[in-house]
Amino acid sequence: MDLVRHLECFVAVAEESHFGRAATRLGMAQPPLSQRIQRLEKELGVRLFERTSRQVAITEAGTLLLAEARELLARAESLRTAARRIRDGESGLLRAALSPDISGETVAALLADFRRRHAGLELELHELTTAQQLAGFAAHELDVGLIHHPCDVTGLELGPVLRRDLGVLLPRGAPQTELDAVPLAALTGYDLVLFPRADAPAVYDDLLTACARGGYTPAAVRHGQGASFVRGLVLSSGAVALGPRDTRLVAPGDQDLVWRPLAGAAPAWRHSAAWPKGRGDAAVGAFADAATHALRTTAGAHSEAPARPLHLRPASEYWL
Repeated sequence: MDLVRHLECFVAVAEESHFGRAATRLGMAQPPLSQRIQRLEKELGVRLFERTSRQVAITEAGTLLLAEARELLARAESLRTAARRIRDGESGLLRAALSPDISGETVAALLADFRRRHAGLELELHELTTAQQLAGFAAHELDVGLIHHPCDVTGLELGPVLRRDLGVLLPRGAPQTELDAVPLAALTGYDLVLFPRADAPAVYDDLLTACARGGYTPAAVRHGQGASFVRGLVLSSGAVALGPRDTRLVAPGDQDLVWRPLAGAAPAWRHSAAWPKGRGDAAVGAFADAATHALRTTAGAHSEAPARPLHLRPASEYWL
């Protein structure tokens, strides 16, 4: 027996005190309505209505059960609403990730935008490298992330690819700080501070290749991620670091370090939202849109439309 439908019939008859009017309200014929009430009475083991040829009167048992019936119908509707919200990506849990280089300003803008779009959704946000995000997708432990390119995008769908142009972090007093834009070749003689290669191997290799093409081959590569650690390496070991302006390694009024843009065809970090193919619901789309918007507005990221199509390779991604 469809209990919810039978309870709807019970409540309609109780409120209308008339089978004909209740049947019209429910969009059904009167005989099937009477049959439903009879089946409900049989199921519950009590008489709900006293019927005469002229009127229908609710019994004492029916009166006692009416409030319970209304509550159950309200809960059933609440269940349907919740199911619709989950289906449409407006409720439930979204497991998302951002790479460690995303600034606090960008994170805050992303979260504010996402909450405006999906206030009822629980967002479980992690700080994960691109390699960790790819592993999370493969293990079905992650729904959406913001990854670095190039990387293996097999089995993933992508949002717009955005570019964050890189600059160089230098000790204050270094001769290169006198330049408005620093050529890569002018960094010869400095070590380079980079994130560990395991975090994003293709990005790491691509960046070193771009440096070599620009005339800069570092004497040594030192690895670090935390802002304080990177600052310490640049200040004490004859090294420079590459990163976008929004990484905030240089605070306003900093007396020790200087950030300068790179000259010419400078290397860049490229990002996009990514998620497993076929699993992009409304919540995933909202996160991807919020991430794209936050990168544009707080990190100065911009689209880089290629002159020729973007070709994806199993282990990397390049403008070809």
